[in-house]
Amino acid sequence: MLPKILVFAGSNRTGAFSGQVANVAVRTLVELGADVTRIALIDYPLPLMDEDLEEEKGIPENAMKLGRLFAAHDAILIASPEYNSSIPPLVKNTIDWVSRISKDGDKPLKPYAEKVVALCSSSNGNFAGIRCLYHLRAVLMNVGTQIITEQCSVPRAQDAFAEDGSFKDERTAKAMQRACQSLIDHTRFAISRR
Repeated sequence: MLPKILVFAGSNRTGAFSGQVANVAVRTLVELGADVTRIALIDYPLPLMDEDLEEEKGIPENAMKLGRLFAAHDAILIASPEYNSSIPPLVKNTIDWVSRISKDGDKPLKPYAEKVVALCSSSNGNFAGIRCLYHLRAVLMNVGTQIITEQCSVPRAQDAFAEDGSFKDERTAKAMQRACQSLIDHTRFAISRR
């Protein structure tokens, strides 16, 4: 059985480095034998997480769509930029809204249950966006996911990509390969224990 993996970037900016990293992850995961779905969060606009809004109008439909997508996949790979040494608001807001979901109509829905997650980051500096991943790990642990140790962080992202979208640097490509293989291995193990 092919592990079903959902991939998305943490930025909606045109030409975002995180989107390019997500594209490399998709290609790598497919080459390693995963069934991959790539989404863009721009297609699921959400208001800022607000419990008063939730009380008044319920969970936004786009959050429900994302929750169903999360639940339908065995694993998630997030490619995130770093904003002020932390998590971009787009990623945090998405995680927070999806964490509010407990049912879909009359049926229970737990989008994060038994979910294995891999993290990637990028920036145009030498730190490669890695500082945001510490915070992102903490948030994702709190919602109940299993985050793998291996990750791929891309420094000097403005110069990191070849014309075909692949990484120019072999070390970065190997880091992505390790992260994707680990995600697949951990996901297969999690599936076998269900």
